[in-house]
Amino acid sequence: MNSIANINRRLFLRHLSLSAGVALTSSAWADALIKKGDVRIGYSAITWGGKDEQAMADLSSLGYKGIQLRANTFGPYRNKVSELKDALQKHNLELAMFSSGNVEIDPAKFESTVDTHVAHASFVKALGGNALQLTNSLRPKDRAPSVEELKKLAQVMNEIGKQTADLGVQAVYHNHMNQLGETPEEVDVIVQAMDPRYIKLLLDIAHYKQGGGEPQDAVIKYKSIIHTLHLKDTKPAETRNGYKFVELGQGRVNVPAVFESLDKIKFKGWAVIELDGVPDPEKSPLICAEINKKYITETLKYPLG
Repeated sequence: MNSIANINRRLFLRHLSLSAGVALTSSAWADALIKKGDVRIGYSAITWGGKDEQAMADLSSLGYKGIQLRANTFGPYRNKVSELKDALQKHNLELAMFSSGNVEIDPAKFESTVDTHVAHASFVKALGGNALQLTNSLRPKDRAPSVEELKKLAQVMNEIGKQTADLGVQAVYHNHMNQLGETPEEVDVIVQAMDPRYIKLLLDIAHYKQGGGEPQDAVIKYKSIIHTLHLKDTKPAETRNGYKFVELGQGRVNVPAVFESLDKIKFKGWAVIELDGVPDPEKSPLICAEINKKYITETLKYPLG
């Protein structure tokens, strides 16, 4: 009887050990799925319309760890950087990205354009950040931009990026509707003319979709130069442009496919949720941030940290 009891005990312990091993393996597998390329989820303060302190408080309360601030903070805080840096630290937020504004391609404005963005880069560095976003508002109203204009934008950005790199700040180009670089073809001309040593790509998935492209394909295509993403969705609407930007999962962007592509290229970096404004009047920036958080953490099963 003792012999049989010992055998049963050994079998029980062996079964218990195997079960624990399976559980551990399943847990590790789940963790690996959640991590999916080390994507860090940030959020842009633009939705709060300049109320950056409120944006920081709201985003911190939801558990976001990174924030994108805009050039509107430069004037008020350029001579008191420590106050803004303390506010970021108080809310446990990193400066994921800084919107540095427009890049001019007019040769007469070259020096002032470069100087402006280099000054912003110094500001970013003082805040503990390391990246700034470049856009432009130069799209012709009556025609598509020429290849020469697109390449000129890249050339100016290359010089900006070269100088900001000396400060330890990476410059990135943001594709955007109603600007140079609206369609996938235009974006490609710009990207091909960018010097990857000095300028990288911030891929806005909703702008790219609205411009006629598939952002999940763009992630793969530009894997060697992609630095950051802007996350939002887009859907048709009765607006002047015929569309509006909405929270993740509310529109036409195949967001899961974008994240699958990020996993394929083993992307490591910030993906910043960005809504220029609340898409519906009954919502608030905080409500939009909650909707986006739910999509990221429950639908995609990504952590915010």
